[in-house]
Amino acid sequence: MAFDIKMIKGLYAKMPERIEAAKKVLGKPLTLTEKILYSHLDQGMPTEAFERGNTYVDFRPDRVAMQDATAQMALLQFMQAGKTKVAVPSTVHADHLIQAKEGASKDLPTANITNKEVYDFLASVSNKYGIGFWKPGAGIIHQVVLENYAFPGGMMIGTDSHTVNAGGLGMVAVGVGGADAVDVMADMPWELKMPKLIGIKLTGKLNGWTAAKDVILKVAGILTVKGGTGAIVEYFGEGAKNLSATGKGSICNMGAEIGATTSTFGYDESMERYLKATGRADVAEAANAVSQHLTGDDEVYANPEKYFDQLIEIDLSTLTPHINGPFSPDFAHEVKDMTEAARENDWPLDVEWALIGSCTNSSYEDLSRAASIVKDAKEKGITAKAKLGINPGSEQVRYTAERDGLIDIFESIDAKIFTNACGPCIGQWARPGAEKEEKNSIVHSFNRNFKKRADGNPNTNAFVASPEMVAAIAISGRLDFNPVTDTLTNDKGEEVKLNEPTGFELPTAGFDVKDAGYQAPLGDGSDVQVVVDPNSKRLQLLTPFSAWNGENIQGMKLLIKAKGKCTTDHISMAGPWLRFRGHLENISQNMLIGGLNYFNEETNSVKNQLSGEYVPVPEAAEAYREAGMGSIIVGDENYGEGSSREHAAMEPRFLGVKAVIVRSYARIHETNLKKQGVLALTFADKADYDKIKEDDNIDITGLTHFAPGKQMTLLLHHKDGSVDEIKANHTYNKNQIEWFKAGSALNLIKMQNA
Repeated sequence: MAFDIKMIKGLYAKMPERIEAAKKVLGKPLTLTEKILYSHLDQGMPTEAFERGNTYVDFRPDRVAMQDATAQMALLQFMQAGKTKVAVPSTVHADHLIQAKEGASKDLPTANITNKEVYDFLASVSNKYGIGFWKPGAGIIHQVVLENYAFPGGMMIGTDSHTVNAGGLGMVAVGVGGADAVDVMADMPWELKMPKLIGIKLTGKLNGWTAAKDVILKVAGILTVKGGTGAIVEYFGEGAKNLSATGKGSICNMGAEIGATTSTFGYDESMERYLKATGRADVAEAANAVSQHLTGDDEVYANPEKYFDQLIEIDLSTLTPHINGPFSPDFAHEVKDMTEAARENDWPLDVEWALIGSCTNSSYEDLSRAASIVKDAKEKGITAKAKLGINPGSEQVRYTAERDGLIDIFESIDAKIFTNACGPCIGQWARPGAEKEEKNSIVHSFNRNFKKRADGNPNTNAFVASPEMVAAIAISGRLDFNPVTDTLTNDKGEEVKLNEPTGFELPTAGFDVKDAGYQAPLGDGSDVQVVVDPNSKRLQLLTPFSAWNGENIQGMKLLIKAKGKCTTDHISMAGPWLRFRGHLENISQNMLIGGLNYFNEETNSVKNQLSGEYVPVPEAAEAYREAGMGSIIVGDENYGEGSSREHAAMEPRFLGVKAVIVRSYARIHETNLKKQGVLALTFADKADYDKIKEDDNIDITGLTHFAPGKQMTLLLHHKDGSVDEIKANHTYNKNQIEWFKAGSALNLIKMQNA
């Protein structure tokens, strides 16, 4: 039986009436996305049509999911909200803090010791406030959510950008910052600008070496890392029905890499099969009863150009395997073109590590197809040339895979079986030799491949591919190996080809697990004491940020003018810094240490205008804060791309940054800045980015008349005495302006609760 079946049935009971009302209001057939959005309005019954890409709308999500790295700060904030219990079903998943080093048998016990303080905090705060807790080793949040909580037609938010994975079961699932999660857990509506709609019509059927992962690798190449910004991607067509539910999940998962708000698929037989296989026949039965409301209307899919803002069509029958990278997940290459691409770009062709897993590709189907390649290579006398690492997606997947012999197949080539956790995907990888910073290539089935992300080495060229392709490259040891056409030499000196991958959509003997790793919360947690040691290096209770003083901002120092790509990894690195995710003061020492300074082309080296010396970014920010003047960050295009981590917004706020002005933002980061009371602006004229000089003192005027759509003015006081005046835009609505005035969204919630 499913978790929260009563809630799911309650939603399904409301959907027909709400969808019918939405059709009348909009005067047209509806996409799946519209059906879900208009069924989750905070106001209840739809009464007006909201303009896509323009109107802010209040929604009521069905549930919240948090991973351990982001849950710490989210729950530290929730503890200030004045609530005794979360308002919607919520879960915490301990998956990010486990370092991959020796293998699961050693790494998990080590993590339980080194992270005990954090795990105890998360377990106790979950008990107190009615939150389900998935223990270390239980699995990666998004795979666990897909197996246990995701359901067709639902809406959820999660404090991780890859929450979108649940679109594989027909949800609108959106990655957000912890402050958004606090809103929903505190029984407040969740605000989102009504997304635009990108329709992707899939025809045909995958074959040969092509996998579901190749669909999103292809889409990323088409739309780039910001092409989906402000939009929900809806997949449809016969090709979509031919994909497994976990394959759909992989596609939706990497929708985060094109900047999409989320991605989703309509309910179909593959979702029904997956629900039943994972013990949720009751959800499948309930969904079947309202199935017409859990997919787009026939007329929409028959004439998609009339109903979507953008339309893409992909024929799965002709789609070929892809490898994307390095350093950006949208740098797409067909496998057959890798030889030429590698030669032109001087990428190392020898591959040292091949990694399968992460929240994107760690299902039973993924492991079974990868195992078929390893088994075929062994039987043909081929020795693996690269090291292979495996991160199963959940304890249920791992246990079932071990029962069915898949783990034995991987271990037959000395593969390292890591814990059911994120591991190398998020930089939690103690890779031997990474500290030497030697140029090398790795391939993985993860979603992101930003510089330094996996192992901390800026010279590691990381490439993204399907689990099948990663397994083949592990066998060959070559980046330019094309299993469709190329042969390998076996132990007899014979030239042989690898067979096409085979696998199982679902385990033929069913899923099984002894201990899934779930801790249900107490029915009444009022007596639970959540203790945070004031001397802790890992956890720190929060002090509310100060409210706006009602005046224009004057005398800010330029902290950094970031050049080029500046992701949340650059703003607040993961890896070893994950241990400080619950301690704002300590983690703030990593603020923007990965950002490239425009003026000296160096990282973590900015001019302290008070001393004239070049110092680390956090040190300069602290100096300006202590001097009472504050600072401003200047950024380039798609600033804040990547993870949903709100630390990238909380750290600047803590260190006295008053404003950020960029050419353009990634959606989640812009919202996070607003939530934390940092003024988020964009250049009205993008060319004005070039007017910012290293020694500038900057004023912002127009703040005393802060209103939706009204520009502000920046005065750039240059060292030579000259002044440039530039215009800045913003996207604040009336409610968001109140966040700014209160000092943060959380401050406003506390005031409203009081």
